[in-house]
Amino acid sequence: MTDLKTSDFYFDLPQELIAQDPLEDRSASRLLVLHRETGAVEHHTFKEITQFLRPGDCLVLNNTKVLPARLLGTKENTGAAIEVLLLKRREKDVWETLVKPGKKARPGTRLTFGDGSLRAEVLEVVEEGNRLIRFFYEGIFEEVLDRLGEMPLPPYITHKLEDKNRYQTVYAKYEGSAAAPTAGLHFTEALLEQIREMGVEIAFVTLHVGLGTFRPVKVEDLSEHHMHSEYYEVTQETAETINRTKEKGGRVICVGTTSCRTIESAAGEDGRVQAGCGNTEIFIYPGYRFKVLDCLITNFHLPESTLVMLVSALAGRENVLAAYQKAIEEKYRFFSFGDAMLII
Repeated sequence: MTDLKTSDFYFDLPQELIAQDPLEDRSASRLLVLHRETGAVEHHTFKEITQFLRPGDCLVLNNTKVLPARLLGTKENTGAAIEVLLLKRREKDVWETLVKPGKKARPGTRLTFGDGSLRAEVLEVVEEGNRLIRFFYEGIFEEVLDRLGEMPLPPYITHKLEDKNRYQTVYAKYEGSAAAPTAGLHFTEALLEQIREMGVEIAFVTLHVGLGTFRPVKVEDLSEHHMHSEYYEVTQETAETINRTKEKGGRVICVGTTSCRTIESAAGEDGRVQAGCGNTEIFIYPGYRFKVLDCLITNFHLPESTLVMLVSALAGRENVLAAYQKAIEEKYRFFSFGDAMLII
């Protein structure tokens, strides 16, 4: 199946269907249910997800937390505006960052943010033009960042986010992501409680989502695409819960492509999930054989993205593109703040 090309995953999306704001009620979004064996689709609201869950199933959620990683500041000597996006912590106060405009951020450049309570110096230029920056501040970095930083919303969202928490799942716990695991944004505490009461197990994994998730696939031959690396953790408790679910004949339902990529990375060839942590560069596209996952809850993704390829690996490219076409006709909302899809 590797003869598929990037252009095979293209579809035409009207601009007005890109959701710019989150809904008032997280679980009020719409839910398109795709039956992967037949390609049949049903239209529901997200609250009705419980109709498709069964006692003994296991829902796998990614509990990463998005850092308010976008910092707007100025160059100390000239006052020129500069934007810094935190990508990865290299050591205590040294971060790998994306700086705009990059040409104004040569090593030695000093920056200041907000009221001056956060300052920084550019140390060096690393791969892909990213900058290593050392930060200077009083107190706790995360608290300073929470005060001065903005959520690093994807480039296709142009509206300002009024409430930072709306780009965070209700179960977000471990900081480290540059983007939200957006399929999880639809869940409320009440809905999760209802799911637990049905006898569905809930297991958490952590995968820190990198900005590479928005990076376009630049090669036409999928086998040549190099996937970005992301850090993940699977606890012993989660591994045991997932393995027990499979042994008893329950289904493993991943919430989001990040949860899917985590458990597929952590599983051996025998389909058993191992506890542990590491970096994954797993690229799932048609032809991939899923080791653990049975069903997937996900949002609607960008044309030609690795995410739409992953979904196609599970449900079949023709089924997915046909379902997307129906979603466009029915005016579903797309991308991070958009509606959801359940593949069963």
